[in-house]
Parts: sequence; structure tokens; C-alpha cells
Amino acid sequence: MRTIAALGGLLLLTLTVASILRTMVVPRGLYSSLVMRLWRSLRALLHLAARPFGNTYRAHDRAQAWLAPLVLTGMLLCWLLAMLASYTLLTYANSGLSWTVSLREAGSSLFTLGFASGDRLRLSMLDFVAAASGPLVIALQIAYLPTLYGSYNRREVEVTLLQSRAGEPAWGPELLARQSLVDTETALPRLYRDWERLAAELGESHSNYPALLSFRSPQPYRSWIVGLIAVMDAAAIQLAISPRTAPPEARLVLRAGFTALRDIARVVRIDYDADPEPDAPIRLSFAEFDAAVAMIVTAGFEAERTAALAWPHFHGWRVNYEAIAYELARRGDAVPALWTGPRDFPTPSIPPRRPADRRPGEPR
Repeated sequence: MRTIAALGGLLLLTLTVASILRTMVVPRGLYSSLVMRLWRSLRALLHLAARPFGNTYRAHDRAQAWLAPLVLTGMLLCWLLAMLASYTLLTYANSGLSWTVSLREAGSSLFTLGFASGDRLRLSMLDFVAAASGPLVIALQIAYLPTLYGSYNRREVEVTLLQSRAGEPAWGPELLARQSLVDTETALPRLYRDWERLAAELGESHSNYPALLSFRSPQPYRSWIVGLIAVMDAAAIQLAISPRTAPPEARLVLRAGFTALRDIARVVRIDYDADPEPDAPIRLSFAEFDAAVAMIVTAGFEAERTAALAWPHFHGWRVNYEAIAYELARRGDAVPALWTGPRDFPTPSIPPRRPADRRPGEPR
């Protein structure tokens, strides 16, 4: 029995240390089963909590705002409890102590309380290791938070800046239409450059630290994945309907965008076609694209192709990122903006709000 306890304790301790290292230390996009299981289970629990309050997007958004802190707290608790169990097994295996006394000894050492220490010399080394483990895990978690919030703040700055350009929630055709209306099309290359850099950072940070996927924007109608879809759609539309005047930055932001989405998809295990055919099916319809192009042209955007001629080119770009983007938007319960796919709760798509949509007395 004690031999089995020793083997079980060593295995559990090894798995726990490996989980800590792959989640917080190893600088490479590695799958973390603990983070993903916590994310799925806590997300489902928060969905259940939101249903009595109307089962609307706003109710789910308020509930899901708690997902990130719960995931971070759950990670720490799971690691500490796993270490407590492993040191209890090892203490039981290397002494004549009972299970309850072994648990008390392991807990005293792990949390550096010291009240259960004694003169058992053969347990001293195990007590020392346990005493170092508890503060080390907590210190790693504390050091982990500035990295997460630093990436989160940089992400949200760009998402917030996009509001005045692409509406709230963001939508690709709205981005092009607004630039035409205020005659600021020359600002599009700079916007594409900014989002190309942001896409690269998203691919690096959100694949290395998947807990960031549970962090929501401070405002309910903003979302990093919705913003990225909007910018990529705007670039794809511009390349499709105005290929001669479209800036080269449009191609670069599309490439950076779907590369980042694929990096994230590999870590969270979303299946995707790495080399899709240009005419492979997509969920966005030509009717939706045709209506968007008509709106853009009405706003003053100069189109070199009709919607019918531009559709195959736009389709060929969107097939590279639509499936992954829709799945991340669904899993993240992002605001149901136009052209971002369905959600796990019944909700209509929300178009971007325009000045004429404000109710009397609302601030601009």
C-alpha cells in the first residue's frame, strides 16, 4: 500500500510541476489541459448562472466577466491541492504515520505553517521540498499576472481606438464606409500596420498564455476577436473591390491575422484546414457581401469591381480565417457583431451603432 502511495505521489507531483511549467514558464504555445478544462467548466457554469437573468447577451456578458479571475484562482487552487495530495501520499509512504497525520504534516510544510514539524529525520528533506513548493507556486502566479495584464492592456488599447473607425461593435464594411464618409481613407494603411503588429502579438501572447482568452474587454460591445475580424474583413473587401488602389498593408494584415489565429487554434485545439481551396465553402453569403458593398459605395468608397466580380476574391481571403475566427468568437462569447458567426445562446447579430441610432439625451 505504501509503495503504491509513493508511486502515486511521485506521478501526481510530476504532473503538477509539468502543468505549472508549461502554463507559466515555458515560452512556447503548449496545450494546458488544466486551463482548458477550467475554462470550459467555469464558462458552462457562468452560462447557467446567466439564464435566470434573461438569457440575453448582456446577461451572459456580465456573467462571463468573472471567467478570467475564476480561471486564475482555479489554476492556483488546483496546483496547491494537487501538491498537497502528492506530498500527503509521499509522507504516508515514507513514514509510519496515518493518513490524517500525513495530511497534516504535508499541509503544515506546504503552506509553511510549521506546527506539524517534528524530529522525524527521514521526512525532513520531504518537508523542506514541500515548504519550498508552496511559496514558489504562489510567487510564480503573482509574477504571471503582470505579463497577462500587460498583454491585455496593449490589446484593449487598439480595440478601443478601433471604436471610432469601425463602430461598436466593430464591423469591417463599417470601417471602410466611415473612412469614406469623413474622407480619411489615407489613414487605412496606418491602421492596417497597427493591427498587423497587434495580430503578431496576439498570436504570440494568446498561444503562450491561453488564460488571456478568458479576459473580456471592459466594455460589453468591444472584443479583440471581433475587432480583428472587422479589420481583416475591411482589408479583404478593399483588396477585392479596389485591387489597384488597395494599400499593400492590407495583404500584410490579412496574412498576420490568419497566422495569429492559426497559432491560437493549435494551442486550444481547434481543427482547421491549413491550405484551404479558394472556393471552399464559407458561412458568409454573397447576399450579405453584396449588401455591404452597396453600403460602402453609397458612402463614397470608390469601387473598381462590382460585388459579383469581387466576391470570388473576397471569398478566397475569408476562407483562410473565417472558421477559426467564428469558433474563437463562439468560445469567447464575444459580442455578436455582424459577420462573426453564431453564439451558444440565442441572440441576434448586433449592428454597429451610428449617431442616428442614439436615443435622445445619450452622449455622443
